[in-house]
Amino acid sequence: MPEYDVVVIGAGAAGMMCAAQAGQRGRSVLLIEHYHVLGEKIRISGGGRCNFTNSGAGPANFLSQNPDFCRSALSRYTPRHFIAVVENYGIAYHEKKLGQLFCDDTAHDIIRMLKAECDRGNVQWRMPCPVDGVERRADGFAIVTPQGPVRCASLVIATGGLSVPKIGATPFGYRIAEQFGLPVVPPRPGLVPLAFAPDALAQYGDLSGISVDAEVSCNGGRFRENLLFTHRGLSGPAILQISSYWDGRTPLSIDLLPGQDAAPWLRGQAGSTAQLSTLLAERLPRRFAQQWCEAHGASLPVKQLGEARLREIAALLHDWRVLPSGTLGYQKAEVTQGGVDTRSLSSKTMAATEVPGLYFIGEVVDVTGWLGGYNFQWAWASGHAAGQFV
Repeated sequence: MPEYDVVVIGAGAAGMMCAAQAGQRGRSVLLIEHYHVLGEKIRISGGGRCNFTNSGAGPANFLSQNPDFCRSALSRYTPRHFIAVVENYGIAYHEKKLGQLFCDDTAHDIIRMLKAECDRGNVQWRMPCPVDGVERRADGFAIVTPQGPVRCASLVIATGGLSVPKIGATPFGYRIAEQFGLPVVPPRPGLVPLAFAPDALAQYGDLSGISVDAEVSCNGGRFRENLLFTHRGLSGPAILQISSYWDGRTPLSIDLLPGQDAAPWLRGQAGSTAQLSTLLAERLPRRFAQQWCEAHGASLPVKQLGEARLREIAALLHDWRVLPSGTLGYQKAEVTQGGVDTRSLSSKTMAATEVPGLYFIGEVVDVTGWLGGYNFQWAWASGHAAGQFV
């Protein structure tokens, strides 16, 4: 049975980072990947240009039931560290907005870079190669595959979550955690579009493609970015961000005129004979303004609404309450929230505290970043942390 110091299962962002780090430390490393294409989630990210990090990434940009867990890894491997590697390989990149860094050319540049870093560490590969089982041995682990079993002292699970199942996502990592007695925070889709309830869909479902600059808040999260209407509900950066905070019960609060004060503006129009929707169309997309007014019983000339009603409408414009009926699921989710409970892992090494030699990194762990390169930074940081200790 072939023996390695380290076996990493999952050749995504975190897995390749970990394997490269361990190999460059002189460890013998085998990287096992069940999918037939390397780094497919990296390839499709950022519209094919890979939003590979965010220059402002820090602990405040991540959600977890154990929110302090991510601090150690993120402080030891920062965006600047990864950018230095990107620059060393001569990969051109740019900042799109809000600290989001993208390749100028293609996400394949990042995949090739990670493969080259693995090659520098003499990492061995089995790909495509499923894993049929993992067994604990006195001196480590045995991994059973169709290509034969292998043994290792350290086993790293970097198999990701359930998002984007069409490119091979599976619950493998959660099953391994449960096999060895580690708790798992129930997974759910994260950074995902939200569906309208039937009544809202009937009112706004034909607005697909219309975008609004809005500030959306829920359960302590607050984001001002574009909100996009779809044929099923709401999407766009503001909605993807707030979806990570939505609990399935609490309405979203949507400020349709962020940074403005609707009350004095409407008060100044109190004598106007124009329809309210006509006035709102000066600041919001016309079709949305019309249908929003219809939904709120305000399809009247402004002067017929009265001062008290205008105050109510102003408040509604800054606090439009929408209760989604659900998410659009893992098919449309950018990431998976939940995962291996970090209270059973070392924040320094990513190792299971009760199972020596077993490590979990990346998306399979209960650490979820905001939209905009943060989840890749967690992959790099957690992979680097484990790679220093396996």
